[in-house]
Parts: sequence; C-alpha cells; structure tokens
Amino acid sequence: MRDGVIEVSPGRFREVQGRYFEDFVVGHVYEHRPGRTITDADNVWFTLLTMNTHPAHFDYELSKDTEFGKPLVVSPLTIALMTGMSVSDTSGKAIANLGWDEVRMVHPLFVGDTLYCESEILEKRESKSRPQQGIVTFKTTAKNQNGDICAHYKRSVLVWKRGHGNLDA
Repeated sequence: MRDGVIEVSPGRFREVQGRYFEDFVVGHVYEHRPGRTITDADNVWFTLLTMNTHPAHFDYELSKDTEFGKPLVVSPLTIALMTGMSVSDTSGKAIANLGWDEVRMVHPLFVGDTLYCESEILEKRESKSRPQQGIVTFKTTAKNQNGDICAHYKRSVLVWKRGHGNLDA
C-alpha cells in the first residue's frame, strides 16, 4: 500500500482507508479534508429527523430574538459530521466504536459555516482479550472557517492489527 491505494493488478488501483493499530503514533495529528459547509437543509433535516423539536434550530423568527439572532446548528449534527469526517483517518479499519468521552460544544455553529476537523492520537494499547486488535484513543477537534474551535471530544475505537481483518481486500 502506498498513499492510501493498493495496486490490485497491473495498472489497476483501489483506494484504501483507515490505519491498522501499528500505524497510529501517539502525538500524531490528522487533518481531515475536505471541510463541510453546513446548509439550512442539513440542519433542519437532522433536527427533525432526530425529533429534536427545539425551535432554536429551525424557527428563524423565534431565533431573531435570541442572543445569536439566527438558528443554531443542532449539536448532534456537529458531532456526526466530526465523526464522519474522521473515519478515513482514524476508524476506517475499526471493528467497533467504543465510545465518546468529554464531548464539548464550545462555540456556536451556524448555517453557512464550514467545519474543519483534526484528530490527535492520545493513546493506544493492545487489547487484553483480543490479541489481533488494539484500542486507539484520539481527540477530535472541530473548527469553523475562522479557526474558532466549535466542539471537541475524545473517542476510542477497537482496531485491527496489520495482517488481520481482511480490510484491504
């Protein structure tokens, strides 16, 4: 494998995502690209799909009278985008997502904002019960187009070790 692709036959290449347990180095930071601009449809759809009927997310008239003057992007959408944007770098070879910790929403996000994310590897250890796998913990941070940190969390995943899982097939 080289630069995220493997040659499956002469002149034919397949994109490969994710990293094996051995590829993660504590302290390394992965910038996830491309960024994602949030649309009104994204926000209203996700808000109503998840049955979060708080009008601060979709009632423009009510929102005019809030401290923000416009609707806020619903927080679970921010977390979902952060997680999705990070998969190709952090959990593309994961067996399981083990959970999120220390989820923090620290700056409002609005329709029209573009989200950029990065993940720093905080720790890794071999699984005690699964010798072909390891656990990797990282901190993902989301910033808007102005560089303001909007949200961050820690996430742990169970990842295959190299030579196991058949994920490059």
